[in-house]
Formats: sequence, structure tokens, C-alpha cells
Amino acid sequence: MFRSKASSLSKLIPSMFGQSHLAYKFIHPVIASHGHRCHRSVIYKQRYRTLQLRRRTISTRTKVMSEGELPAVLILDIGGTHGVLEDLAELLKKHFHLITMKEFLGNKEEMRKKIQSVFVFECRPTIDRELLESLPNLKIIANSGVGVDHLDLKMISSFGVKVTNTPHAVADPTADIGMALMLASARRLVEGCHIAVSPDTKHFAVDWLGVEVTRATLGIIGMGSIGYKVAQRARAFNMRILYHNRNRRRKEEEEAVGAHYCAKMEDLLQQSDFVMLVVNLTPETHKLIGKKELGLMKPTATLINISRGAVIDQDALVEALQNKVIRAAALDVTYPEPLPRDHPLLNLNNVIITPHIGTATVQAIRMMAEEAIANMLAVLNGQPIPSEVFPK
Repeated sequence: MFRSKASSLSKLIPSMFGQSHLAYKFIHPVIASHGHRCHRSVIYKQRYRTLQLRRRTISTRTKVMSEGELPAVLILDIGGTHGVLEDLAELLKKHFHLITMKEFLGNKEEMRKKIQSVFVFECRPTIDRELLESLPNLKIIANSGVGVDHLDLKMISSFGVKVTNTPHAVADPTADIGMALMLASARRLVEGCHIAVSPDTKHFAVDWLGVEVTRATLGIIGMGSIGYKVAQRARAFNMRILYHNRNRRRKEEEEAVGAHYCAKMEDLLQQSDFVMLVVNLTPETHKLIGKKELGLMKPTATLINISRGAVIDQDALVEALQNKVIRAAALDVTYPEPLPRDHPLLNLNNVIITPHIGTATVQAIRMMAEEAIANMLAVLNGQPIPSEVFPK
């Protein structure tokens, strides 16, 4: 009788188990009552010890029950090389019960029905048919980041599972890295840093020159939210801005940043001093920039890629850089990532490569997690989904 009463009352006071005197008051009215007196102290001590043991058991059960009440989310891991950052894990734990892939694989039968969401961080865990078939109650795969080329949208949709991304969180930091790469390449910052810190440097050469970004022509291929943010920043440098996109922006949007639409990508390539790629990777954009397109660019032009590595034919790019078909390239993305250590791109002095850090800021990573959380909660609660991605 006492056990059932304690168990039922414990549901009402899960926050009180850290305060033992309150727990006793609510769980055991005999002990809590000031009017009741035990005739023998030994009986009181025995009851106290028994109550302590039962309180610990109830506390443990309540904790498990409380975790069970939160919707379960599958993640690869917490921390380590590929796991969710610990700060983000703490944020997720406010809304979800986290299950790592190791825990899931170790107790699949118990956990498979609990998992309703998968949080994909840095393209992990891998979403394949085997995983989808093992999660009968899965409702949403929430991707942290805007690119979803690592997800088979049609296959996932066939299981009745939603896919979401985080476009609002990534636009500003990715546009920032695009500008950073353009400036770094134009002014040869990486080479300059090596010269400045080299133990062999005795003087600085007077003929070591870069090119200016101010008043130069920037061609943006892909004028979505990130591309438009790039244009906003480029306007502050008094750049002439050209853009090519599947759909033309509204006139007022063009005028706000001083952008001019190029219906043909070839026209943009021929006129631009800097060409920045800001497109999603799709079958249509795979190797969008190849030998032909590079040949259309000015020999003084720089190619900047902040989208996906496979948007460029890298063999053609190596050849173009080696033969001075274009001046330089600045890449935040490659294919694969990282490149093999003997890849020829790594040995060229007219290329800058960064390790896919477009959204690698404290603020952006947290915003992406918050946006992913909002997407998951919306799906689980049957509410409008902020950032759903549909298969094409």
C-alpha cells in the first residue's frame, strides 16, 4: 500500500526529490505528522532506513519516467570527433531524451519504437534504408545546416518521414566566409602570412601585389538567401554586382543591393572579376563549373566556392589554375572533404582552401540547433513546420 501511494505521489512531485524533508512530508504522512509519536525509537529508525531506500528507488524511477516522457531523438554521439557538441547536446536535452547510435544499436528492440526524430549534425548519422526500416515511429529527420545533398529525400519521404533544414541560421555566417575568402584571395593574405612569419624572410618584396575588391565586378551564381546576403555585403565595397539564378529576383530586391540579372551564366562569367558559387548541389548543378566555364572567365578572375565541392569539376580547376586560365581560387568546400593529401590542389600557391567553415561560428551552430529543435517540436506537435525540405 505504501509503495503504490508513494509511487503515485512521486509523479506529482518529481522536483522535490532533491529536498529530502519535503519528499518525506508528501510521501509518508506518518513521518511528516508532528502529532504522531513513535513509542519506540528503534521502530522509527527502521522505518526511516526503509523510507530512505524506497525514496532512492522512487527517485530513480521518476528520473527514468521523466526521461521517457520526453520525445526520443537519435544522434550519432555526444562529443568526440563526429558527435554533437556538448553545449548543443545540453540544449537538446531541454526538450528531448537523447539516444546515441551506440545506445540504439546496443538495445535496438527497446529503443526502436521510442525514437521519433533524428538530429543530423555534420551529415551524421548516415540515413539509409536499413535505419529507416528499423525506426517504425520516426516522424522527422532534422538536418543541422541548409544543404541536404547527403540525404535521399525521395527514399525518406517514402517512409512518411519529414525532412527539415536550418536556412535562417546559415545565411549570414556563410555570406561572411564568402567575403572573407574573396578578400583573402585578392590580397594574398595566406601567402603574406607565410612570408611574414617565415624564418627565412629578411625583407618584404616591393613587387608582391594583390588586386582590389573595391569597385570590382562580382558575379554571384545562386541568388538565394545566402547569395543575397553576399550582395548586401559586396555593395558596401562599391562592387558592380551581377547574378545568375533560376528565378529572377524582384525589381525592388535588385535595386536594394544594386544587382543586375544575367539570364545566361556565360555572360556573368565573361564579365566578372570574382565569381562566387552559392548554389545547392543537385543533379543540375553537379560540375556546373567545368573546363568550358573556366575558359570563359577572365585570366585575372578568381573563383570562390561556398556551396558544395562537387559543383566544380576539380580536375578542370587544377588545370585552369596551373595554366593561369584564371588568376586564383578560394574554396571553403571540396570533394571529398578533406582532400587526399597528395591532391594537386594542395600544392598550388594560387588557391586558398578552408575546412568547410562557412557556418563554423559559436552563434551559427547554436542557432542551427535551435532551428532544428523548432522543426522537430513542430512536427511532433502537429504544427506548421518552419523549414521543411521537399523531394523534387
